[in-house]
Amino acid sequence: MAVLKRVLIGNPISSADEGHQRIPKKVALPVFASDAISSTAYATDEILVVLLGQAAIGYAAFTKLIPIAVIVAILLVIVITSYRQTIFAYPSGGGSYVVSKENLGAVPSLVAGSSLLVDYILTVAVSVAGGVLAIRSAVGFDSKWTVPVCLLCVLVMTVANLRGLKESGALFAPPTYVYVLSLLTLIIVGLVRIYVLKNIDPIDPAKVSEEAVELSKGVKGITLLLLLRAFSSGAVALSGVEAVSNGVPAFKKPESKNAATTLIFMGAILGSCFLGVSILAARLKPFRGDSDATGIALMAQQIYNGKGVLFWIMQISTFAILILAANTAYADFPRLSSIIAKDGYLPRQFANRGDRLVYSNGVVFLALVASVLIIIFKGNISSLIPLYAFGVFTGFTLSQAGMVVHHIRLKEPRWRLSLAINAIGAVTTLLIALIVVISKFTEGAWIPAALIPIMVVGFRAIGKHYDFVRERLHADPSYRAPRHTHYAVVLVGKINKGVLNAIQYAISLNPERIIAVCVVTSPEEEREIQDQWEEFDIPIELHTVSSPYRELTRPIMKVLDEIDAERQDDIITVVIPESVTKVSSQWLHKQSALALKARLLYRPHTVVVSVPIHVEAEDDNELI
Repeated sequence: MAVLKRVLIGNPISSADEGHQRIPKKVALPVFASDAISSTAYATDEILVVLLGQAAIGYAAFTKLIPIAVIVAILLVIVITSYRQTIFAYPSGGGSYVVSKENLGAVPSLVAGSSLLVDYILTVAVSVAGGVLAIRSAVGFDSKWTVPVCLLCVLVMTVANLRGLKESGALFAPPTYVYVLSLLTLIIVGLVRIYVLKNIDPIDPAKVSEEAVELSKGVKGITLLLLLRAFSSGAVALSGVEAVSNGVPAFKKPESKNAATTLIFMGAILGSCFLGVSILAARLKPFRGDSDATGIALMAQQIYNGKGVLFWIMQISTFAILILAANTAYADFPRLSSIIAKDGYLPRQFANRGDRLVYSNGVVFLALVASVLIIIFKGNISSLIPLYAFGVFTGFTLSQAGMVVHHIRLKEPRWRLSLAINAIGAVTTLLIALIVVISKFTEGAWIPAALIPIMVVGFRAIGKHYDFVRERLHADPSYRAPRHTHYAVVLVGKINKGVLNAIQYAISLNPERIIAVCVVTSPEEEREIQDQWEEFDIPIELHTVSSPYRELTRPIMKVLDEIDAERQDDIITVVIPESVTKVSSQWLHKQSALALKARLLYRPHTVVVSVPIHVEAEDDNELI
């Protein structure tokens, strides 16, 4: 197992080498921006899913597309500007959670933290599902393989991220840049053919599918609710924008400056590509059903006159960027969960770093929960999207509201301008969050809306537990541990070297009193152990306990209770001899000691000592 771990994960990295694991801007862009950039591959499609599928307004959908895309782009500028200020104000990372904690209090910070964690889990599920859909659009494999392929992609991403942020970033950087160049090429070539050469026609729905033809015949009018739902679907293009502010400590120095530059580049790429794809879609009119190729695939085929080299580069890079978009979540979920765990609101295991200076428990937990979502929703991206945006904009809102309080509290230079920017950001993102939860409530937005408060309650319960433990364990300099008498109880079965060594160890503890306890199931077994006791001349008192129903734990607990009743100030040390063999054969032996130790752990005034007997030892002196 150790060899396999080293092959997959790599050799351990010393804590002293942490500075060398920081990443430059060219690597940080694909690591922290791949989620946001990847949304250009599906955000336009998701707007059209509502306008064409749910509103059924046919060709009129494409007249609504560009105005919605422009509004989303304006919102992007507001959010990017706001988060740039957050990066300089809070260079320690943590994004919305840290900003809310410092300025709004514990409960808002836990809401922000819950929202972000839900967002990161959904990022993995949505990105992987979208990537597999892109490659299915090109290759055309059966939909029954969607979930297995999704899970395989999650596994590969998990192993890569367990190797460390620097290695995974270097591995995933080339596909991100290839996607950006491919998409920009598609947009430029498409716009030139549409507006300059004027030698391209809209996509014929009849060449796509019967469902596409039916969608093109829609003539209904659109309601305000469906228009808002379409807008909220397009707003998923902003998902992942906060990732850079959460991961500032991962950048090379100067961290804040490099992070802010990366954020600007990300915003420019995201905004231009999203608008470009939406303009192409408005002109080429890619009607598509649920089982058809993606909008980008249909437009690439039309622009490049078939499935040539450029088409395949576009599709493969789309698959890659969507899969790798999950890398943003893998970079930020473990980091954020470690911060929350250090504050005492998540299990402490999330704050532990593994061999590769990675928060390994967070990485594995993220992979498991995302895999469960993929299985439940069968890898269908359109089913996952409604769950997505509410958590994103809740985090945005609390971050911007926290920055408003930050500016009022500190009144730094030009604080009024900064306050105005963040106030506009807070109000805007709050409205979007409300639009998302209202317009998509029945489609699944109720799930994160209900889950986030439940998570907050859970976080507070964990926090109260840790506060209680901390209070109970706190010791003043004047505290002195009370003196207890020492009572040793050795559990024995048949006499062998293991039992004799355990007895000798118990005697060496020099307790006030020592006894051996043997649980027997019949009179014959009782006589046998007593005869062995006399034969080996063992110098401690033997107590036999009858257990006609062959129980082990309950009779022993009863003996210990009786000892406690005699002398309540005793500390009872229970000594358990255990045979230890090779890992491959240990399962052949009864594991009754494990269950007994688990019960004894929760018994007051009781210490449990295992005396291992290494059966494979060549020399008797090496048995213990």
